[in-house]
Amino acid sequence: MRPVTFILSLILSLSLLAGCGGDSADHSPSPQDRAEAYRSAIEGARDQELNSAYPVVTDVQEDMGQAAFDLLGLEADDCQACALSVSLMNVKAYGIAAVYPYPGKEDTVYSDLEDFITRQEQSFQQYLADQYDIASHARLDTLADGTVLLVMCEDQDEVFNSIRDAIEET
Repeated sequence: MRPVTFILSLILSLSLLAGCGGDSADHSPSPQDRAEAYRSAIEGARDQELNSAYPVVTDVQEDMGQAAFDLLGLEADDCQACALSVSLMNVKAYGIAAVYPYPGKEDTVYSDLEDFITRQEQSFQQYLADQYDIASHARLDTLADGTVLLVMCEDQDEVFNSIRDAIEET
């Protein structure tokens, strides 16, 4: 093989290898995309009546945003992305939260949502037995991607699974 041909073959081989390596850039969704995926997952798991009654907020600046954060006991500075839907009236045990915490805030967010469940249980324990039952069967878990998911509502297992599946597909 002639030196020029060898060098050209080597350059071609190296350029092909460079194209096959793939990039190591982070392909995780942006916080805005993640929040919209959460909103869509929550709304898709409910009927139109619940979507109208309990709007989903993704930011404290939205209507009822600060109230939802406060009721759930969450700090906006702990949440890289989120979608929250909660009953602002103390007559129904209802709360759905999908939160992607900032690094190092995972335990804080999980604990805040555990505290919300406890407050709801205490609120309804002597007041409305059916709502106490809903609160005491709330589902709270950390998904494989790091999302902390709380579901407190009727048919919580079905709703939880629907939201989880939608989040895991994104």
